[in-house]
Amino acid sequence: MQMTFYFSDTAVLLFDFWSVHTPAGMALSVLVILLLSVLYEAIKMGKAVLLRQALLALPRSLSRESLVEPEETDTSPPEGRWFQYHVAQTLFHVMQVVLGYMVMLAVMSYNAWIFLGAIVGSTLGYFVVYPLLGRG
Repeated sequence: MQMTFYFSDTAVLLFDFWSVHTPAGMALSVLVILLLSVLYEAIKMGKAVLLRQALLALPRSLSRESLVEPEETDTSPPEGRWFQYHVAQTLFHVMQVVLGYMVMLAVMSYNAWIFLGAIVGSTLGYFVVYPLLGRG
């Protein structure tokens, strides 16, 4: 296995069936890694939006009144939805970790084209998704 970066159109990425032997296959593989990196950045920003919503859903005070059981007619006030946001954040975190490790392991093939695809995808993903953070 190659232990320094090299430019080549051959590589085995992540799984045995993802074996690249042609320039077209390498271009497609770089595109897939680029898109995975963009998705990683989108999930990271989605987690930040969910965190902000979860913090807004927390009870404003921990006074005795806020600890009283809600009435039967009360239909899930926003203050009680923080747990749903926490579950959603947890799922986003798992997806982010899985995608991050997949991209990292693909880069560890030491193929410079794959490395560049990961860098460009991360840059593009951050550039496109970051402005949406203020809107969420």
